[in-house]
Amino acid sequence: MRQLRQMLRLAGGGSSAREIAVILGIARSTVQDNLKRAAAAGLSWPLPGDLTDDALQRRLFARAGVKQGARRRPEPNWADLAVELKKPGVTLLILWEEYRAVHPDGYGYSRFCELFRNFEQRLSPTMRQEHAAGDKVFVDYSGKKIAIVDRRTGEIRQAELFIGALGASGLAYAEASWTQTLPDWIGAHVRMFRLFGGVPRLIVPDNLKAGVNRASFYDPEINRSYGMMAAHYGVGVLPARPRRPKDKAKVENTVRFAQSCILGRLRKQTFFSLAEANAAIAEALDRINDHVMRRLGVSRRHLFQTIERAALAPLPAEDYEFAEWRLARVSTDYHVEFDRFFYSVPHR
Repeated sequence: MRQLRQMLRLAGGGSSAREIAVILGIARSTVQDNLKRAAAAGLSWPLPGDLTDDALQRRLFARAGVKQGARRRPEPNWADLAVELKKPGVTLLILWEEYRAVHPDGYGYSRFCELFRNFEQRLSPTMRQEHAAGDKVFVDYSGKKIAIVDRRTGEIRQAELFIGALGASGLAYAEASWTQTLPDWIGAHVRMFRLFGGVPRLIVPDNLKAGVNRASFYDPEINRSYGMMAAHYGVGVLPARPRRPKDKAKVENTVRFAQSCILGRLRKQTFFSLAEANAAIAEALDRINDHVMRRLGVSRRHLFQTIERAALAPLPAEDYEFAEWRLARVSTDYHVEFDRFFYSVPHR
């Protein structure tokens, strides 16, 4: 503002825009623009003595008829658009065309996209990934465990917490199991699909040894039993890349939320069996899925019921029955050993 006052003083003394630019060390176009603004605002040197710097700035640079901080054009409800974008086949171009059909004098496509991305950044400080309805479910184990007490001996045993989250709606599933081994890992998937009432196109697990034998960005090697379960449900498996947490950001966020809403709320309860723990987890899970997300204004369950349930593939007639595959060497007596038992093989 001091520079503006000096600019007006020099102009009032008869200096040209070029001379003022040289004296103040600024561009001549800037001087010309500011002098035009002053003339349009009816200001000349000397300025009124009661004109403060804030008042001078408002008179020179405030847009006429527009409240400071307000948009000049009508805006859509960005939260509604974020929900619509999750539906299959919906793109920002389609949403913009629908917006312009209602507001012909609204924002152009590039500005529309910029404002939408700004809204997305307010949803989360990290990268936002767009997940189509029915496309992916993200699965992982929580790093924190649930304590279960043996009623007879008083011994405390730690149970694992399995977490799953659908990509578009964020609908969460959780259950406690004793281990992260293959039977518990696959069994949790079966019960999760049963709760969802359908299956998505892809499972995105972390590189857990129970599900992934060899991690690779291009050609991961899936455990055979895990692959058979996926084939039974007609779903693909796409493991997240090692040390790339944003590949499974959806479940990472759900894990943190679950640790707060499940483990945090249940920390003072004592459980004497897995069944008791899972009953309490189911109640806490309902609170998570019915919780209204502040930015979007709807719950995960509402998103699931309105946009994702119909996009899931139907469940097969029967649940997958766990089977474990192992390589075994046939002995000279045409028997193989498994778990200290011997089984005969076809011999000719």
